[in-house]
Amino acid sequence: MADTYTPPVAGTGVKATIQRIGGHLAGMIMPNIGAFIAWGLITALFIPTGWLPNETLGKMVGPIISTLLPVLIAYTGGRMVHGQRGAVVGAVAVMGVVVGTDAPMFLGAMIIGPLTALILKYVDKFTEARTRAGFEMLVDNFSAGIVGAAMAVVGFLAIGPVVQTITTAAGQAVEWLITNNLLPVASLLIEPAKVLFLNNAINHGVLSPLGVAEAAETGKSILFMLESNPGPGLGLLLAYLLFGPRALRPSTPAAMIIHFFGGIHEIYFPYVLMKPRLIAAVILGGAAGVFTFMVTGAGLVATPSPGSIFAYIAVTPKGGWLASSLGILVAAAVSFAVAAVLLGFGRGEKKDGEDDPGTVGAETGAEPLTTSKEA
Repeated sequence: MADTYTPPVAGTGVKATIQRIGGHLAGMIMPNIGAFIAWGLITALFIPTGWLPNETLGKMVGPIISTLLPVLIAYTGGRMVHGQRGAVVGAVAVMGVVVGTDAPMFLGAMIIGPLTALILKYVDKFTEARTRAGFEMLVDNFSAGIVGAAMAVVGFLAIGPVVQTITTAAGQAVEWLITNNLLPVASLLIEPAKVLFLNNAINHGVLSPLGVAEAAETGKSILFMLESNPGPGLGLLLAYLLFGPRALRPSTPAAMIIHFFGGIHEIYFPYVLMKPRLIAAVILGGAAGVFTFMVTGAGLVATPSPGSIFAYIAVTPKGGWLASSLGILVAAAVSFAVAAVLLGFGRGEKKDGEDDPGTVGAETGAEPLTTSKEA
């Protein structure tokens, strides 16, 4: 499977398999980045803490993140597996996951969309040779409807609750690290969870309530800064801009603006999914930022929502701007340095461009740069 956003990966080893899975996950997100940006703009403008607070227009924020974006992700995932028919049944099936849980089900959409399309693909293979002439449309429509409806029920009863359990477990693990004064280590769980789109569950479900309690006693809390720090994502995107695959570099400036100034961290998650080893960069960047916050005594008076630099400034107590800014800067610098090393400072990309942009370098293991859709 290939698409116009994630270059195909050659090889059969563990590394290639992980890269391929990450590429497939990213492939469900990248075509829908425009929708994420639209949601980000609406959120940044119209929520109560936004630039132009508007209660009426702000009502769009919830339905977009809880329904529209999961449906788009599942639709795209289904299309990657089984074309338009897979896209349709994927979109139908994800509604079971969306309705069955309260949290945004991005991860659930990534699971149920391709899975439903794969099931329909095998059903089509079974019925194709057994359908009499003249009954093709009838069989195709009913098979898609049955599979979509059945998987919507499965999503409601099984996949949604499983993803919800995973989210809850991740939140509890983060809470345990916090109560045991292991804040920098919390990045080992927070950053991977963010990349799997569990950021809102961890931030608003665990960190914010604990932070509110601490801020009520001390006037500020570092817990508001653990997940919302825009530094790790900024450093990663900067490394992509300078050393990433050439086909993706033009997309990073806009992503950096949306991420750092708009506070929409979801914009950089696909870049990590495309090269899963880069999770180390955001983990180390996040841990470095948390350590800096601890050393400097940084804290915020409330959750920065969305997690942009402007929101950070707005909820930073008087006299704390230097500490907050330093933590963001350190996180960005560490994330950038580690990501640059993991990307080989772009050397593999240059060699591919000089030799054959459509193939993977056998000796360097670099990913191809072609973005053309394969037949």
